[in-house]
Amino acid sequence: MSSCSRVGLFGGTFDPIHNAHLEVARQSLAQMDLSKVILVPSKHPPHKSEEGMTEAEIRFEMVKVAIEGRGNLEVSPVEINRKGPSYTIDTLKEMKEVYGDIAFIVGADNLINIDTWKEPEKLLESCPFIVAPRGGILKGDFGKDIFKGKDLRFLNMSEISLSSTEVRERIIEGQSVDGMVPKKVRDFIREKGLYRAVSEEVPGN
Repeated sequence: MSSCSRVGLFGGTFDPIHNAHLEVARQSLAQMDLSKVILVPSKHPPHKSEEGMTEAEIRFEMVKVAIEGRGNLEVSPVEINRKGPSYTIDTLKEMKEVYGDIAFIVGADNLINIDTWKEPEKLLESCPFIVAPRGGILKGDFGKDIFKGKDLRFLNMSEISLSSTEVRERIIEGQSVDGMVPKKVRDFIREKGLYRAVSEEVPGN
């Protein structure tokens, strides 16, 4: 357990949660000296349509299954329990009251468009931002005025190419998702018949 008391918050739709999400959480713990990472499934992301999105409670349970037995990882229903859209500024305020010292974990491709979020300036000033490489966005791309003087901490890791969209598409096409999601998550998807039941993979593949 880290001697640091800072808690990392990692938000997303997690539809489904996949191995790249878990690797970002693991690298954040290892590199940023966090005491734990709390995954926060969103109920209704303002930038995404709810059409076709898996029910929030099911996504929450899926994350719970994914992190079972993984030290220093937790899941919070804070956004699912809140009415209306899931605004990050509201989540950070609420979680700060509970945990005090927090950091927000986000993909570079999302952070680069933070000026489209609710109260972006206030958001960036509220806590450190841990940035995962994604979408070909480089550290040098964060030169806009809104990022100047803000506490951005970049993870030293390979760029994330895996996406939930890719996982869903493979399931729809009846292809294997082994190596993309934890086995427990694959089994959960199959059991719930999400997206479309995952096809039976050839043993050993």
